Amino acid sequence: MSNVTMKAKDTVFAALAECFITIGTRRYNFMQAINLEAKFEKNKTEVPILGKTGKGNKASGWKGTGSATFHYNTSIFRQMMLQYKDTGEDIYFEIQISNEDKTSAVGRQTMILMDCNIDGGILAKFDAGGEYLEEDMDFVDIVDLKQEEFLKGHLREKILKYQTK
Repeated sequence: MSNVTMKAKDTVFAALAECFITIGTRRYNFMQAINLEAKFEKNKTEVPILGKTGKGNKASGWKGTGSATFHYNTSIFRQMMLQYKDTGEDIYFEIQISNEDKTSAVGRQTMILMDCNIDGGILAKFDAGGEYLEEDMDFVDIVDLKQEEFLKGHLREKILKYQTK
């Protein structure tokens, strides 16, 4: 039996992505994003087990967190912070990220992060010695995730065939 291995051409080029932000009924092509990372963390509870010297772990929920860096050329998030300051109404939004490298056989992967909420952000900034301005943003409360499948075509079939052996 031959081992299935990945081909180098099936890696996904890092810059070939799309990012959209939906706030209420407005959808923005968030092309100014430099990087974004969303994480999923399971909460676990230690469980004592009679007859064992160690404890087990039982999943007891999860939380989502994320961070992004983007060019300092949009006021979308500053408007959200000012609206919260003025009205006390917090704003939740969706982030849709798609990775697709057409030279790779893996296809397209899309994740939609639902009900995101920013932790805070930069209100104003300058850097007289800098080349360009960027800003960081942390977000939390990803309460739901939707995903399109990543692997498609012959590569997926090979992996599934190998996993079932």
